[in-house]
Amino acid sequence: MFGISILSGMLEPRFSGVLFLWLLSGTLVPMVESAIGVNWGTISSHRLKPTTVVDLLRDNKISKVKLFEADSDVLRALMGSGIQVMVGIPNEMLPLLSSSSAAADLWVRQNVSAYVGRGGADIRYVAVGNEPFLSSYNGQYQNLVIPAILNIQQSLVKANLGGYVKLVVPCNADAYESSSLPSQGAFRPELTQIMTQLVQFLNSNGSPFVVNIYPFLSLYGNGDFPQEYAFFEGTTHAVQDGSNVYTNAFDGNYDTLVAALIKLGYGQMPIVIGEIGWPSDGAIGANTTAAKVFNQGFINHIASNKGTPLRPNAPPMDAYLFSLFDEGAKSTLPGNFERHWGIFSFDGQAKYPLNLLLGNKELKNARNVEYLPSRWCVANPSSDLTNVVNHMRLACSVADCTTLNYGGSCNEIGEKGNVSYAFNSYYQLQMQDSRSCDFDGLGIVTFLDPSIGDCRFLVGVTDKGTDSSSSQTTYQWWILLLVLILQGTFMLPI
Repeated sequence: MFGISILSGMLEPRFSGVLFLWLLSGTLVPMVESAIGVNWGTISSHRLKPTTVVDLLRDNKISKVKLFEADSDVLRALMGSGIQVMVGIPNEMLPLLSSSSAAADLWVRQNVSAYVGRGGADIRYVAVGNEPFLSSYNGQYQNLVIPAILNIQQSLVKANLGGYVKLVVPCNADAYESSSLPSQGAFRPELTQIMTQLVQFLNSNGSPFVVNIYPFLSLYGNGDFPQEYAFFEGTTHAVQDGSNVYTNAFDGNYDTLVAALIKLGYGQMPIVIGEIGWPSDGAIGANTTAAKVFNQGFINHIASNKGTPLRPNAPPMDAYLFSLFDEGAKSTLPGNFERHWGIFSFDGQAKYPLNLLLGNKELKNARNVEYLPSRWCVANPSSDLTNVVNHMRLACSVADCTTLNYGGSCNEIGEKGNVSYAFNSYYQLQMQDSRSCDFDGLGIVTFLDPSIGDCRFLVGVTDKGTDSSSSQTTYQWWILLLVLILQGTFMLPI
């Protein structure tokens, strides 16, 4: 929501690790070249046209993209692009899709069959849910995943796509745990039965296990976590696990999953990193320098094909960087950094130099972006700002002001700067409507860029987009339900 590699170690332990996997599973993990992809999220108030984004992907030679929902405009833009697509089914749709094969048929017909074929979108995966086993959901979706998968698989077979489009379930790393060492990894006890069923299904259908790993969150949530262990530059806090040595959090987390899969008898299962990245704003430790170092380190790590101690010379099958763009309308409940994961800003401009090792040495910016006029809304210098608090609260309740908070790039621009930033964010969100810069006379439009240092005062794009993908998800859900009721294949409970 990309590629990498790690650790060396002595030849003999490495060989022993491979032999151990072979003895357990009867086969070696396939040695394949890892591919780099991106997560394309759309929870933004300032969205580029999908065709502009597809051009951006192609210019940067990115050949794999992961979507969190079946956005019709996005899928149409991807048709004929040659970019491989993973389409997501939101968790909110799992109750319906798990209980109705007709709903699954209709979803596949509308969101897969309608786009594939000659000159169509190259949909390779359907992601059933997004981190549905997350512990904070308290089991809400836990028992819906397998029935939904079985219904969707049946629907793909009916559509003659069962052998081409693979089903996966992106899991958060909290689906497995270890008391201290990667080799002791196991799935959470309450998930053991479901995970056994899931990996059996994945294995029988040639699908990988998809996991999201975020070393940043380990650092953010634990003041005692060694900072350098989150990166790939080496550490003085290496973890010794028998003969294996872990010098970064990613490898330790990844091998915890490998150990959990071994315990279920599927130590050879291919693994895809569904999300990994580092935010560039919104928290202490979230900045462009750290984001560049982490993402470049991860990419180089995978590209080296060293693998991990439990999977030497076998890096993840694919890896999807999170994320392509900043998403300024995401929930900030986990932290203000949630809106700043993009390797590109909302308008498709690269935040920092990054070599994806796909042919370009640096990221290429989006072309032909259609901006609103170069004007900004700022605090009126001749006005008394004593009563500005309520106006700021209103502006920031709608627009994104997360960079103003502690740890943000605009945290130190002063009181008047804070007011101006809030006013301008709201003004751009309202497509520069002159009335949106009034604030009872406290705001004024300027043609001089008020950006200060690293604090960028944005200018919006002409394609406003949507402020959340939840509206489209809700719309799709109701359309599915309505069609099924009209067809007489689904009855509302009385």
